[in-house]
Amino acid sequence: MTADTPRTQTGSQTLSRGIRLLEILASAERNLSIDELAAELGVHRSVAYRLLRTLEDHGLVARDSAGRIALGTGLAALASGVARDLQQLALPELTDVANEFGMTCLLAVQVDADEAATLVSAAPRQSMAVVSYRPGHRHPLTHGGPGKAILATLPETAWPDAAGDALRAEITETRERGYAISHDEVVPSLRSVAVPLTLPGQPPASIAVIHVSFPRPEAEMAARLTAAAVAIRRAYGA
Repeated sequence: MTADTPRTQTGSQTLSRGIRLLEILASAERNLSIDELAAELGVHRSVAYRLLRTLEDHGLVARDSAGRIALGTGLAALASGVARDLQQLALPELTDVANEFGMTCLLAVQVDADEAATLVSAAPRQSMAVVSYRPGHRHPLTHGGPGKAILATLPETAWPDAAGDALRAEITETRERGYAISHDEVVPSLRSVAVPLTLPGQPPASIAVIHVSFPRPEAEMAARLTAAAVAIRRAYGA
C-alpha cells in the first residue's frame, strides 16, 4: 500500500495538469505554443509536451499549421452529453435576447467553490461589435455579473474565501434589485447584467448579456433576462 502511494499521487497530478491544460486552451482567445502552455501550467516544456502528446493521441487537442495548440474535435463527442438538455432549452432564449439587444447572451454555471463557467452562449446576427464568450470560459464567482448573480442565490457559508465586506454589501444590493451588474471586472472594458437561474438537478446558474456599452437601461435589460430565465425554467419543467 505504501509503495503505491507515490505512483497514485503522481498519476493524480498528471491528470490534474492535463485537465488544467484543456481549461487554459478553452479560455484562450487564440491557439497557444507549447512554451506558452508550459508557462501557464508552471511546468518544464518537456512535461507540457508529454501531456500534449497524450491528449493529441485521444483527439482532445490538435496543432495548427504553425505548430500551435488548439482544442481538438474529440472534445465534441465528450461535450455532447454534458447538460445537453439545458443547453438545447436555453439556446433559443439566449439567441432571442442576443438579437434583441445586439450583444452576446450567455448562460453560466457554478463549477466549484470559486469559479463559474460559460455553458452556452449566443451572439447576435447583426452587430457592429460582437464580444466572443466561448463555452468553457471560466471566471471567479466574485467577479463579473454572471458570478455575482450566482452568489446571490447561495448562503454566505458557501461563498469563496476571497469574498470580503465590499462584495457582501454588493450582493445584498443585487438581491434587493434582482440582478447583478459589473464593469471592467473579468475582461477590461466589458460590462454585464446578469440574473440568477435556478433549476432542479442543475448547479446554480445565471444568464447575462455582455458588451462594451448598453443600448438600454440596466433595469430594463435585467427585466428581459428575467423573462428569459422564466421561459427556460418553464421549458425545463421547473
